[in-house]
Amino acid sequence: MDDFTPVGALLGGAMIGASASLLLLLNGRVAGISGILGSLLVPPARGTAWRAAFVAGLVLAPVAYRGLGGDLPPVTIGASFPLLVVAGLLVGFGARLGSGCTGGHGVCGIGRGSPRSLAATGTFMTVAILTVLVARRLVGA
Repeated sequence: MDDFTPVGALLGGAMIGASASLLLLLNGRVAGISGILGSLLVPPARGTAWRAAFVAGLVLAPVAYRGLGGDLPPVTIGASFPLLVVAGLLVGFGARLGSGCTGGHGVCGIGRGSPRSLAATGTFMTVAILTVLVARRLVGA
């Protein structure tokens, strides 16, 4: 965490919270990315337009930021392509199994006081802490 910027982190978190709140207040929808993206892959009878706009905004926001002169951090991935594919499939499976992704439960679910999201987020955090412990202390990665 050499490049931690508390002001940027606070501003980013506030923007995520505000956008999730606005989507809920204005559209009555929860901003769970896995559910929104999953519904685009298997479209429901209606509501595809706002989902497509939401995902397009996720993709185009960094492009717009860069176009306005912002510097994007370099992305370095040290894992092999097969490992990334397996990891992505496991994350997708976990999101389906948990009825939502970590962001959906953590940002939207906890904000709504959902007991299921509180339990899911607690489970996510516990497993993440144990994974880092095993990877760094026991395996030495």
